[in-house]
Amino acid sequence: MTETEMEIELKEPLVPVEEYLAAGVHIGTQQKSKDMKKFIYRVRGDGLYILDIRETDERIKTAARFLAQFEAPNILVVTSRQYGQYPARKFADTIGGMAVTGRFIPGMLTNQNLNGYIEPQVVVVTDPIGDSQVIKEAVQSGIPIVALCDTNNMTSFIDLVIPTNNKGRKALSMIYYLLTREMLHLRGISTSLTSEDFETEL
Repeated sequence: MTETEMEIELKEPLVPVEEYLAAGVHIGTQQKSKDMKKFIYRVRGDGLYILDIRETDERIKTAARFLAQFEAPNILVVTSRQYGQYPARKFADTIGGMAVTGRFIPGMLTNQNLNGYIEPQVVVVTDPIGDSQVIKEAVQSGIPIVALCDTNNMTSFIDLVIPTNNKGRKALSMIYYLLTREMLHLRGISTSLTSEDFETEL
């Protein structure tokens, strides 16, 4: 069965299944961690693990509800991934949160004497591998962590997992767009933004 034939019943999906598939949100890596096993739909002929879009859709809704409990300026989104930087910043700018893209300076969450020290109440990370320093400091500081996790990620320190391809340009723009849209929706704000508005220029 190919992805295009994947007939998935979604309860009021945030976007049609075809849009998730077109963005490659479901395409994982050739490795799977035991933590992510429950989010994997199947393994493809070429050895790539395919994520269950139902889980992704549901987790975006859950993450938006969770994040909406915090005042927007206290939400920090972090990414070291090149393709995550533009969508993460766009997410932060649109909801009124903070963003640290590129290199995360050690001590930003733990060293009060550091010039760039910040005290977020919740952290969103784009990849637990690339953003491991942030996770370490958030755990030390007791800050809850929402993370975009691919099939190869470990999730032991993550409070809320969003299973997704966290490496692809279109996948990252789709996830950050939907998170933004859902959070605005929960505040009663409608938006004309589209996933393309979150896409990094090639």
